[in-house]
Amino acid sequence: MASLPVYRWRLAPEGLATRRQLRAMGLRPGGQDVAAELERPRRRRDPLVAYLYRIDLARPVRPMTPARWAALERANAARRVCPECGRDAGYRIPASLGMCTACAYPDTSAA
Repeated sequence: MASLPVYRWRLAPEGLATRRQLRAMGLRPGGQDVAAELERPRRRRDPLVAYLYRIDLARPVRPMTPARWAALERANAARRVCPECGRDAGYRIPASLGMCTACAYPDTSAA
């Protein structure tokens, strides 16, 4: 089994990029396998690892169609509705609370 080449932080060769770097160039990995790993050392913890992809094999980002925009709008609207009171909170409900702040902290909203 072949292992991936591992590069230190800021020492990756030209022609390789992370997902974020590809996205900034208007590209996506496009189904290719990971070409290498990038390690960023940290004190007293395991290093941070990022996967690198070949730029020459990357494909352009697919454009957003009107149907995809509509689906995104519906998904964002659903994340604003509180499951407890059923109201539109006006903001995305935090997953840590699972409900709007008025339902999560009823004592502070009455003040």
